Amino acid sequence: MLKIGEFIYPWGGGHYSRMMRLNDVLGDQIKEKLEIHFSSKEHVYEKLLKKFPDQKERIHEILMPTPIDGKFGPSVIMSLMNLLLPVSKNPPLVTQIANYLREERKLYNREKFDLVINDGDMGSNILAKNRNIPSLFVTNQFRPKLYNSRAYLYPSLIFIAKQIAKATKILVADSPPPYTMCEYNLNFINEVKEKVIYVGHFTSKQIRNENKTDLEKLVENNEFGYWMRTGNRSTNDGTGQRYEKVFHHDDMKNEKRIISYARNEPSIDSVTGKNGKKYSISEALDKKIDWIQIDIGFLSEQEKDTILNTCKYAVVNGSHTVMGEIMGGKSKPIIGIPIYDEHTNNILWAQNKNLGILATKTNQVINAISKIKKNYEEFEEKLNEFSKNFVPNGAENSAKIAAQILEEKR
Repeated sequence: MLKIGEFIYPWGGGHYSRMMRLNDVLGDQIKEKLEIHFSSKEHVYEKLLKKFPDQKERIHEILMPTPIDGKFGPSVIMSLMNLLLPVSKNPPLVTQIANYLREERKLYNREKFDLVINDGDMGSNILAKNRNIPSLFVTNQFRPKLYNSRAYLYPSLIFIAKQIAKATKILVADSPPPYTMCEYNLNFINEVKEKVIYVGHFTSKQIRNENKTDLEKLVENNEFGYWMRTGNRSTNDGTGQRYEKVFHHDDMKNEKRIISYARNEPSIDSVTGKNGKKYSISEALDKKIDWIQIDIGFLSEQEKDTILNTCKYAVVNGSHTVMGEIMGGKSKPIIGIPIYDEHTNNILWAQNKNLGILATKTNQVINAISKIKKNYEEFEEKLNEFSKNFVPNGAENSAKIAAQILEEKR
C-alpha cells in the first residue's frame, strides 16, 4: 500500500477544489492500493470531514497560518501586526508557524508518506525535502508582480518563493506559454525552471444533463451578465460591496444580472422584477416576471454550467480557477474587479490579450460592459483562440506525474 499526504492551504476555495479534482483521478493512474491523508483547517477541514465521513482518521486538522481577514480580503496591516502580536484571536505568526510545523512534523514521522502533494502549503515542502520524500507543489503563483502600494511585501515574496522551490516538482495549474493566464504571478527564477511543469487547469468534470431547474427555465432567452462572488468570507463580502455600487448606477437600470454568492444559504435566493418587487424563483417563473436581478446562494454544477453557457459576460474578482473556467472553458469575456494584486495580475493578462477588461471603479465597470457589447465579435475571436489552446486536464496530468514519481522511487 502506498501512502500519500495531501496538504491543502485553507485560504479561499481554489486550493480545495483543485485537490479534490486531483484526488478523484489519482486512482486512475496509480494502480496500487492508496491510503490518502488530508490536512487543512477551518472550512476546508470541515468540507473534508463531510466529503469523507468514513475516513476521519485520515483527515488531520493542521492550523496552517493564514492572513487576517479585513473588510476587502486580507488586511495587510493587521497581518503584519500579527507577525509578533496576537490579532483577532490569532497567536503571533512566529508562534503559529512553530506550532503548525511541529504538528505537520509529527504527522510526517508517524505516517511515513511515499509522496506528498501540497497545494499552497509551503511548510510541507520543507518537511518532505528534509526526509527525502518526493513532493509536488500545485500552484498558480511563485513571485507575483507587486504594485507600488504593496512593494514592502517583496521580502516575504522572496521567502515564500524559496520554500516553494524546495518541492521536487512545481506543477503550474495553467496552460503552457504563451497561454498562461497566471503569467504575471509566476516570474520563475532560473534555478527552479527545470522543476516547473505546466499541467493545465483543474476544470470541473463533464456535467451530466438532468431535468432543467426553475432557475434554468427562468434565464432562458434572456441577455444577462453573470456576477460571481467567490473566495473566503472577507473576499466574498468585499466583492459583493463593489458589485452593489455598480448596481445602483443609473446605467444599470435595464442591465439584467445573476449574482451567485458561493454560499449554501437558500435564504439568499430571490428574484427582483423590473417593478422592484421580490419573488421566489418558482414564483417568478410561474408569473413570467420580467426580472432585472437574480440572487443565488449556491448554484448546482448543472445550473452553473447553464449560466456560463448563456451569459453575455461574467464579472469576477480575478480568481484564477474561475477565470480559467469562464475564458477557457466557455469562451466568455470577463470584467475583473480585483481584491488584491494576484487578482489584478490575472485580469491585466486577460485585458492585454483582449479576453476581458480590468475595472477598479464603478464607472469603469459600466464602460467595460458597454465596450464588451459593442466589440463582442473581437472578444469572441480572441477567446476562441485562447480556448483552442486551453489545457483543461490539469488534474489528470498531475496524477500521471504522481504515478511516474512513485514508479521511479521503487
